Amino acid sequence: MARGLNKVMLIGNLGSDPEMRALPSGQTVTNFTLATNESFKDSSGVLQERTEWHRIVVWGKLAEICNQYLRKGRQVYLEGKIQTRSWDDSKTGEKRYATEIVCNDMQMLGSPMQQQGSNYGNQGYGNQTSYAPQQPQEQGGYQPSPGMGQGEPEKDDLPF
Repeated sequence: MARGLNKVMLIGNLGSDPEMRALPSGQTVTNFTLATNESFKDSSGVLQERTEWHRIVVWGKLAEICNQYLRKGRQVYLEGKIQTRSWDDSKTGEKRYATEIVCNDMQMLGSPMQQQGSNYGNQGYGNQTSYAPQQPQEQGGYQPSPGMGQGEPEKDDLPF
Protein backbone atom coordinates (compact mmCIF):
# COMPACT_ATOMS: atom_id res chain seq x y z
CA MET A 1 0.00 0.00 0.00
CA ALA A 2 1.39 3.42 -0.97
CA ARG A 3 1.84 6.02 1.75
CA GLY A 4 1.22 9.71 1.26
CA LEU A 5 3.80 12.48 1.38
CA ASN A 6 3.27 15.82 3.08
CA LYS A 7 6.44 17.88 2.71
CA VAL A 8 6.87 21.62 2.30
CA MET A 9 10.10 23.46 1.48
CA LEU A 10 10.06 27.26 1.53
CA ILE A 11 12.57 30.06 1.09
CA GLY A 12 11.23 33.42 2.10
CA ASN A 13 11.40 36.40 4.41
CA LEU A 14 9.81 36.71 7.82
CA GLY A 15 6.81 39.02 7.73
CA SER A 16 6.71 39.37 11.50
CA ASP A 17 8.92 38.83 14.52
CA PRO A 18 8.47 35.36 16.01
CA GLU A 19 6.09 35.07 18.97
CA MET A 20 6.93 32.30 21.43
CA ARG A 21 4.73 30.97 24.22
CA ALA A 22 4.89 28.08 26.62
CA LEU A 23 1.95 25.72 26.98
CA PRO A 24 0.80 24.47 30.40
CA SER A 25 2.61 21.19 29.58
CA GLY A 26 5.90 23.11 29.35
CA GLN A 27 6.16 22.64 25.58
CA THR A 28 7.22 25.79 23.68
CA VAL A 29 5.66 26.93 20.41
CA THR A 30 6.69 29.82 18.17
CA ASN A 31 4.56 31.40 15.44
CA PHE A 32 5.48 33.82 12.66
CA THR A 33 4.56 34.61 9.07
CA LEU A 34 6.73 33.99 6.03
CA ALA A 35 6.44 35.67 2.63
CA THR A 36 7.48 33.85 -0.54
CA ASN A 37 7.70 35.76 -3.82
CA GLU A 38 7.42 34.62 -7.40
CA SER A 39 7.79 36.46 -10.68
CA PHE A 40 6.14 35.51 -13.96
CA LYS A 41 5.13 37.04 -17.25
CA ASP A 42 1.42 37.36 -17.89
CA SER A 43 -0.25 36.64 -21.25
CA SER A 44 0.72 40.10 -22.55
CA GLY A 45 4.37 39.62 -21.59
CA VAL A 46 4.36 41.99 -18.61
CA LEU A 47 6.42 40.88 -15.63
CA GLN A 48 4.17 40.26 -12.62
CA GLU A 49 5.14 39.57 -9.02
CA ARG A 50 3.09 37.67 -6.50
CA THR A 51 3.63 37.27 -2.77
CA GLU A 52 2.21 34.29 -0.90
CA TRP A 53 1.93 34.48 2.91
CA HIS A 54 2.41 31.41 5.08
CA ARG A 55 1.63 30.88 8.77
CA ILE A 56 4.55 29.06 10.37
CA VAL A 57 4.37 26.99 13.58
CA VAL A 58 7.53 25.67 15.25
CA TRP A 59 7.67 23.41 18.33
CA GLY A 60 10.24 22.55 21.02
CA LYS A 61 13.92 23.49 20.91
CA LEU A 62 13.66 24.73 17.31
CA ALA A 63 10.89 27.10 18.48
CA GLU A 64 13.29 28.58 21.03
CA ILE A 65 16.04 28.97 18.41
CA CYS A 66 13.65 30.68 15.98
CA ASN A 67 12.47 33.04 18.70
CA GLN A 68 16.04 33.92 19.66
CA TYR A 69 17.62 34.44 16.25
CA LEU A 70 14.93 35.31 13.72
CA ARG A 71 13.49 38.77 13.15
CA LYS A 72 11.14 40.39 10.66
CA GLY A 73 12.77 40.59 7.22
CA ARG A 74 15.23 37.73 7.81
CA GLN A 75 15.53 35.27 4.92
CA VAL A 76 15.20 31.60 5.90
CA TYR A 77 14.84 28.15 4.44
CA LEU A 78 12.15 26.05 6.13
CA GLU A 79 11.06 22.44 5.83
CA GLY A 80 7.94 20.98 7.32
CA LYS A 81 4.44 19.80 6.55
CA ILE A 82 1.18 21.53 5.74
CA GLN A 83 -1.58 21.21 8.31
CA THR A 84 -5.12 22.56 8.52
CA ARG A 85 -6.75 23.14 11.90
CA SER A 86 -10.41 23.79 12.56
CA TRP A 87 -12.33 25.17 15.53
CA ASP A 88 -15.71 26.67 16.33
CA ASP A 89 -15.69 30.45 16.65
CA SER A 90 -16.90 31.27 20.17
CA LYS A 91 -18.62 34.50 19.05
CA THR A 92 -20.41 33.38 15.90
CA GLY A 93 -20.46 29.62 16.30
CA GLU A 94 -19.05 29.24 12.77
CA LYS A 95 -16.51 26.60 11.88
CA ARG A 96 -13.14 28.34 11.31
CA TYR A 97 -10.06 26.98 9.54
CA ALA A 98 -6.36 27.84 9.51
CA THR A 99 -3.78 26.32 7.20
CA GLU A 100 -0.25 26.36 8.61
CA ILE A 101 3.21 25.04 7.92
CA VAL A 102 4.49 22.98 10.85
CA CYS A 103 8.24 23.53 10.59
CA ASN A 104 10.71 20.81 11.59
CA ASP A 105 13.90 22.26 10.05
CA MET A 106 15.12 25.83 9.63
CA GLN A 107 18.25 27.36 8.15
CA MET A 108 19.05 31.06 8.26
CA LEU A 109 20.17 32.40 4.88
CA GLY A 110 22.45 35.35 4.24
CA SER A 111 23.95 37.27 7.10
CA PRO A 112 22.01 39.44 9.54
CA MET A 113 23.81 42.52 8.22
CA GLN A 114 22.34 41.87 4.75
CA GLN A 115 18.75 41.66 5.95
CA GLN A 116 16.45 44.60 5.38
CA GLY A 117 14.35 45.88 8.23
CA SER A 118 16.38 44.01 10.81
CA ASN A 119 17.83 45.52 13.93
CA TYR A 120 20.51 42.92 14.62
CA GLY A 121 23.32 45.29 15.54
CA ASN A 122 21.47 46.45 18.64
CA GLN A 123 20.62 42.98 19.88
CA GLY A 124 24.08 41.51 20.36
CA TYR A 125 23.87 38.55 17.99
CA GLY A 126 24.54 40.09 14.63
CA ASN A 127 28.27 40.71 14.75
CA GLN A 128 30.28 39.37 11.86
CA THR A 129 32.48 37.11 13.94
CA SER A 130 29.58 34.78 14.66
CA TYR A 131 29.00 34.22 10.94
CA ALA A 132 32.41 34.52 9.27
CA PRO A 133 35.85 34.41 10.79
CA GLN A 134 37.67 37.72 10.75
CA GLN A 135 41.00 37.63 8.97
CA PRO A 136 43.38 40.55 8.70
CA GLN A 137 43.39 42.05 5.24
CA GLU A 138 45.71 44.68 3.93
CA GLN A 139 44.04 47.61 2.19
CA GLY A 140 40.63 45.92 2.38
CA GLY A 141 41.15 43.70 -0.68
CA TYR A 142 41.19 39.98 -1.24
CA GLN A 143 44.47 38.43 -0.17
CA PRO A 144 45.27 35.14 -1.90
CA SER A 145 46.90 32.36 0.06
CA PRO A 146 50.65 32.01 -0.46
CA GLY A 147 51.28 30.30 -3.76
CA MET A 148 47.81 31.05 -5.14
CA GLY A 149 47.60 32.83 -8.45
CA GLN A 150 51.29 33.61 -8.59
CA GLY A 151 52.34 32.04 -11.85
CA GLU A 152 53.00 28.37 -12.47
CA PRO A 153 52.92 25.94 -9.54
CA GLU A 154 56.09 24.08 -8.67
CA LYS A 155 56.34 20.68 -10.34
CA ASP A 156 56.52 19.03 -6.91
CA ASP A 157 53.17 20.60 -6.00
CA LEU A 158 51.22 18.96 -8.86
CA PRO A 159 48.86 16.19 -7.69
CA PHE A 160 49.69 13.90 -10.66
